[in-house]
Amino acid sequence: MSLQNTSIKVTHFIIGGFDTVKRPIAVGVVMLITYLFAVIANVLNILFIIFDKRLHKPMYLLICNLAVVDLMYTSSTCPTMIGVLLAGVNTIPYVDCFIQLCIFNWVEVMAFFALALMAFDRLIAIIYPFQYHSYVTNTRTLGLTYILWVVSLGVSAVMPATAATLPYCTSRMKYTFCDYPAVIRTTCVDPNYYFNIVSVMLFFLLFFTFSFIGLSYIVIAFFMKFSSNRDKKKMASTCVSHLIVVTCYYSPLFVLIVFTRVGVVLTLEERQGLLIGNILGPAVVNPFVYCLRTKEIKNKIFKIFTKKGVLVGG
Repeated sequence: MSLQNTSIKVTHFIIGGFDTVKRPIAVGVVMLITYLFAVIANVLNILFIIFDKRLHKPMYLLICNLAVVDLMYTSSTCPTMIGVLLAGVNTIPYVDCFIQLCIFNWVEVMAFFALALMAFDRLIAIIYPFQYHSYVTNTRTLGLTYILWVVSLGVSAVMPATAATLPYCTSRMKYTFCDYPAVIRTTCVDPNYYFNIVSVMLFFLLFFTFSFIGLSYIVIAFFMKFSSNRDKKKMASTCVSHLIVVTCYYSPLFVLIVFTRVGVVLTLEERQGLLIGNILGPAVVNPFVYCLRTKEIKNKIFKIFTKKGVLVGG
């Protein structure tokens, strides 16, 4: 029997990834609080940088860009998952599903580029401290960031483009939102071929950006040997912030993309847990890392709370 005869027309998808969750309300409340916390923290981070002209510098523009990535990354998926858990709305229209798929994969790819760009910024700042401000300007930073957003869109477009042309045999997804594996598994084709294509693409993207970041820090560590103790502390403080963020992003993805391709077997629940952790974890950690470890942003927050304290006391 041909695929055309067995395939169905899908107008909406049923999200079944949370069907085995024993306490959906409790999980939904935790996810909602975490999501709102991440949104508020990242929005504040962006507002601090936008409205304080002293923070209109390349490094803070890159921090602002990462906050935008986190907002889009979490907001493309979390409302759907929270709706399933708290409101029992476990269906999503076909078009909305593909919009979610496009945005999620677009921002996922951009996150790799954003972290690599931040490593490059720190590398130039440490190798060429006196020429840094002439080499890395706000205009160049914004221009390069814009180009990477466009490149990310082009790379990620492969996934929805391949999924949209396939025949569907079911509208029920075993996953928690519309990502590429979830949609592919609803089709009538052997998913392994399509998984392998995307796995190879993501592996090279992951390997390239992670290798670039790793090599950048090897060079930075070499130059730190010849710096004064004061400069070493300043460099280390900035670099540690970035390394914490890199670890939050890459750790779950290495397990999901790399380890599973070399024999590590994960249950569906473990895969979903890692994916949700990869979505929410960095979005919560990043604002705190940069607010608490970046002197200018930390001082601004301190001044705001000090002024409020004075007004309340007065």
